[in-house]
Amino acid sequence: MILNGAQEASVTQAAQLLAGGGLVAFPTETVYGLGADAGNESAVAKIFAAKGRPSDHPLIVHVPDAAAAEAFAAEVPPVARRLMQAFWPGPLTLILRRRPDVGAAAAGGQDSIGLRCPAHPVAHALLLACAGATPPVRGLAAPSANRFGRVSPTTAQHVAAEFGGDLLVLDGGATPVGIESAIVDCTRGAPVLLRPGTLARSRIEAACGERLWLPEERPDAAPRASGTLESHYAPDAKVRLMDAKSLQTALDLLGADAAGIAVYARSALRSRSRHHRRMPDDAAETARQLFAVLRDFDAQGVKLIWVETPPADPDWDGVRDRLQRAAAG
Repeated sequence: MILNGAQEASVTQAAQLLAGGGLVAFPTETVYGLGADAGNESAVAKIFAAKGRPSDHPLIVHVPDAAAAEAFAAEVPPVARRLMQAFWPGPLTLILRRRPDVGAAAAGGQDSIGLRCPAHPVAHALLLACAGATPPVRGLAAPSANRFGRVSPTTAQHVAAEFGGDLLVLDGGATPVGIESAIVDCTRGAPVLLRPGTLARSRIEAACGERLWLPEERPDAAPRASGTLESHYAPDAKVRLMDAKSLQTALDLLGADAAGIAVYARSALRSRSRHHRRMPDDAAETARQLFAVLRDFDAQGVKLIWVETPPADPDWDGVRDRLQRAAAG
């Protein structure tokens, strides 16, 4: 059931359902999330069951503001506070030490927990309504609203196609960012970027006031984090990444036989594909449309998706990460 997320009555209905231990899908600025009361273990278990997600794979908990993070975090180190001030609400998740009395199921049993304050107005309204519900819901565990490992949804219609009409979905339109948040681990004495997003690494470092490490540089005691498996974000079709020259060579070799292959590329290519989409030159615009393009190719029934490898520029880190994981599937 899709409801207009801009209507107060819809948000109130969704908050009541969540307070009663139910599931609700809602928009954030990144992708649509499948939400449940993060403090209710049986409700969180419904997320894992619906997605087919392993119960030890942690979820991100969404909170209405930085103060609300205190309900889940045992401590908020100075670097995390600086990042909250700079980027919350927004597409940044912080891994913090978890209070031992809350959120164990959402954290996948770890002593750390991922927290984010989303910027989307529907998500914000829902979180505030949940906080005022009976019983109050202090945060929403909400992974992307899709089957585990598959392409994330960026519209309410994507969610409904994934889970059917019984799930309540708050419609907030197409998500403006389009790929999931960056994740920074703040539990190891130095900030570590576990997953890139649309926030540039240089911006995060500037807000940190210190170096932002990469996982391979600080492998010690790394927590598990959402969306960091080698294979993830995969459509039904097989994704292959190629540089422009290799892509053109493959298209030339196949000739008319390339008609059924989907192509997503920035470069001007000679192609006889019936499913050719141009990738934008801008990284942010590519991120916004990426998952919708992959879903559209699946809907057209293609078996292969050939994608031009994104540039090595840091602005493309988030898009490149999602495509590499999709191709690993």
